[in-house]
Amino acid sequence: MHQFRARSSSSARPRQAAVALLVAAGLAISPAASGSPVVADGSAGAPASVTAAAAQADYPNPGVVTGSTGVHDPEVAKSPAGNYLLAHTGNGITLKTSTDRTRWNDAGAAFPNGVPWAHPYTNGSNHVWAPDITYVGGRYYLYYSASTFGSNRSAIFLATSTTGAQGSWTNQGLVIESRTSDGWNAIDPNLVIDQSGRWHLSFGSFWSGIKMISIDSSTGKRSGTQLTSIASRGGGAVEAPTIHYRGGYYYLFVSFDTCCQGANSTYRLMVGRSTSVTGPYVDRAGTAMNSGGGTEILASHGSINGPGHQAVFADNDADALFYHYYTDGGASRLGINLLAYDGAGWPYVY
Repeated sequence: MHQFRARSSSSARPRQAAVALLVAAGLAISPAASGSPVVADGSAGAPASVTAAAAQADYPNPGVVTGSTGVHDPEVAKSPAGNYLLAHTGNGITLKTSTDRTRWNDAGAAFPNGVPWAHPYTNGSNHVWAPDITYVGGRYYLYYSASTFGSNRSAIFLATSTTGAQGSWTNQGLVIESRTSDGWNAIDPNLVIDQSGRWHLSFGSFWSGIKMISIDSSTGKRSGTQLTSIASRGGGAVEAPTIHYRGGYYYLFVSFDTCCQGANSTYRLMVGRSTSVTGPYVDRAGTAMNSGGGTEILASHGSINGPGHQAVFADNDADALFYHYYTDGGASRLGINLLAYDGAGWPYVY
């Protein structure tokens, strides 16, 4: 979520372009293709006849979500029982739950009594950022960020819980920190377990971009000293990495441009991929993400402003995409869509 300088962003592709593509191809225009919301539980899917180009030419609105939908920097995990636990930026890390991925209920905070161990990085505030939540081995692992806006004096901490309930979380301590003398920023963590069972944590915001470290699966803490660069815009706005494996590729989703400016936010979702979890990641055009590359898959459109800080996970019906966006009034809201993949294996939002 950590933004400190504005950058320009391309606007969303116009809705009329998608309609023209569909008509030219002789295809029927379904509700999902014409921009009506799809239901977040996946009951409305992308029509098989819609090409990837048409789907990308007209970004869809978020799926229908109800209940408590005010979020910032959402992340989600699913329990073996099929329930969803969402964590997002807030005092002590704010929690929400759902049984159907559509209606969300407030569930308190991971640390209702505050996070004093994070105060050296937050100037005494209990407001901590950008959690990442994973359920593995009968336990939830929660990585989260402590910093102040515009600073790279930052830290990533780990907490664990067997239930995910408010107040059940145990602080496991510091995972990695950055100082003002470093050329990177220790916020926006994302845990990925590769196909060999090895754990990795990606993170980063601005400065020299997105980094990756190895994690000891027995502790959830850092293993070794290697720091690998996996995406950069030469000091520009790239942050909030999410790595998702599918079909032989690791997909690196990131957010470009400006967060946290309400309806003026220009956040947009970008993606690249690699056959190795540590990269190199390239976009659809073959440009390395370490050289500013990234293929846009979602951006501002209509009254959906600055969608970003995404999370992706494989659900029963499809790969589910979570993100926040801003209303025209500036409120931050939960967005959920599904992902499909074109013939070349590149994801698009529907």
